[in-house]
Amino acid sequence: MPFAEALAVLRAAAEETRLRILALLAEGELSVSDLTDILGQSQPRISRHLKLLVESGLIERHREGAWAFFRLREAAIGFVEPLIAALERAAPPLSEDRARLDSVRTQRAEAAQTFFARLAPKWDGLRSLHVPEAAVEAAVLDALGDRPIRHVIDLGTGTGKMLGLLAPLAGRATGLDSSHAMLSVARANLERMGLSRVDLRQGDLHAPPFGRGGFDLVVLHQVLHYLDDPARALREAARLVAPGGRLLVVDFAPHTLEQLRESQAHRRLGFGAEQITGWLVQAGLGDVESRDLAPEDGIEHPLTVTLWLAHDTAAIEAQTPEHAPARAPERVVA
Repeated sequence: MPFAEALAVLRAAAEETRLRILALLAEGELSVSDLTDILGQSQPRISRHLKLLVESGLIERHREGAWAFFRLREAAIGFVEPLIAALERAAPPLSEDRARLDSVRTQRAEAAQTFFARLAPKWDGLRSLHVPEAAVEAAVLDALGDRPIRHVIDLGTGTGKMLGLLAPLAGRATGLDSSHAMLSVARANLERMGLSRVDLRQGDLHAPPFGRGGFDLVVLHQVLHYLDDPARALREAARLVAPGGRLLVVDFAPHTLEQLRESQAHRRLGFGAEQITGWLVQAGLGDVESRDLAPEDGIEHPLTVTLWLAHDTAAIEAQTPEHAPARAPERVVA
């Protein structure tokens, strides 16, 4: 870090409230309202401190509807974490801040659970029509293999279920959803799992607010059947895939359960393997593999879950003098 920049960062951190804020944000992202409750200070005062920390480059701000959330900047974590680790956190004021943080998280979890309880009966009914989620998660991990994941993004993250599965395996993890309420559920679920450093953002997956090629793993889990234009969503998802990266799609195979349009707001009654593969190839990806997870015997009106895993092959093909014909998709029935 240049000397002048280091001096500016140290000056920004060298104030009681701002140092307490940094210690709290080392635990995960928080809103202005959260920090106001924890620190017992007025919102204008907290906002002024946050503005100085943002300007110094120590933290970053992102909006979620009418809310604003703050988190440590990735580039500043290497500076902040040793500083916070050197502090005595078992004594006031940091111990009191941590106790109030736990209280805020408990309230957040209770509010999220109340919201989710209204949705649970519908989702439980849908789960009963396909293989257990544990089987889907096992298939996801098997498909991804042991290849390292630098940065994963879950588009349409919902309750954060895929992030809970994949974030522990990744260097960084990000979730995007259009619903503030669903992000609140995801935030509470991930905090309960000890994954408070996952980056959750509100936004439209048809126009994700991220630059091209920023993620070596992009996930769309049970999202496409809610969309009017799933092909566009796949094109946008493919834009986020880093050179040599992968895109994982999990959704239903074609079915005839028309009632899901009314009871679950499904726009599409599943997708054929060739349909999704064609969209992925048109989006610039290749080497598409698909796997069907057939329902268990005895389930009435069963749904088949299909996994598609596509690869960015542009970097490899650019080094090849003559491109080979596209490989036919592989299918595995589990």
